[in-house]
Amino acid sequence: MLFWEALASVLIGLVIAYGALHRLPRRLPARRLVLATGPAAALLGALLTHTVLGSGHTAPVLLVALGFAAALLSLLIRPARTRRGRSVTA
Repeated sequence: MLFWEALASVLIGLVIAYGALHRLPRRLPARRLVLATGPAAALLGALLTHTVLGSGHTAPVLLVALGFAAALLSLLIRPARTRRGRSVTA
């Protein structure tokens, strides 16, 4: 079961990474970095959750994998730039 959870989490990470690249292409670093970070983060989240919860908890494992991938990909996003080249601060 661990193999299928790991495979599903990597696929979730790839989907999240592709979505981020499609949605925010100018605010993310190199494509290869984003496509590597998404699956790696999801796999880390899945393995950590599987270790804590044990086997038989597939849905929470995949939800945490999704959260890890989204959280680590959000750390790669650069601030938006204005026309004058300054960062936008909220």
